[in-house]
Amino acid sequence: MVELCKTILIKVSFDKHLFKKELNKALSWIKDSSELQSFKDWCILEFGHIYPSIIIKAFRKAKANI
Repeated sequence: MVELCKTILIKVSFDKHLFKKELNKALSWIKDSSELQSFKDWCILEFGHIYPSIIIKAFRKAKANI
């Protein structure tokens, strides 16, 4: 599932609103904390230079929900 989420994020990364929506959707599916950390690292590496605030906020919210 995480690989599918990565593919989707790459495809929607051109649009800030779509990226935020799909990132939040992906985070709602990930329940394992180690998988969440791995996904966070990947997001920061791939999109941290484009959407740093979106990524930080989304993962803070996701961590609070685990």
